[in-house]
Amino acid sequence: MTDPSIALVLGGGSLLALVGRELHTETERLFAPYGLTSQQAALLLNAAPGNATPSDLKGRLGTDTAGMTRLVDRLVAKRLLRRVPHPGDRRSVVIELTPEGLALVPELAPVFGAISRRMLAGFSADELAQLAGLLRRMLGNLKGDGTRSSTEETAHGGLT
Repeated sequence: MTDPSIALVLGGGSLLALVGRELHTETERLFAPYGLTSQQAALLLNAAPGNATPSDLKGRLGTDTAGMTRLVDRLVAKRLLRRVPHPGDRRSVVIELTPEGLALVPELAPVFGAISRRMLAGFSADELAQLAGLLRRMLGNLKGDGTRSSTEETAHGGLT
């Protein structure tokens, strides 16, 4: 029989999935007045410093090459960014924000900040550190990047 606490956190209607869905829904709602999705806003924020290629940005945005192409295409169509030739690699492009995109950037980070503050209201610094560590560990476990400690490996008979 499955431990009920594990089922709550990781089961089909899991608490983790519910938090993720609610976070996504609220974030999309707050970016809708800007005519952006949260992923488009994240792309603008990440590309704002300049000299970023789509390959540089796709990992930060949690997307693949095809998804990145669609994101860039949509923001080009909205005239918020453009592709320019990479100065050191003629096979590549750099994402450059247009003046309209640059003007929008200062308004985007506070939206992400407001959502984070709301979601994490009442958590102590220790709780936030523990939560971040647990989430990184879960992500590492799912990605199989070897973030489990040797003590954990021994406790589980070396099985993942």
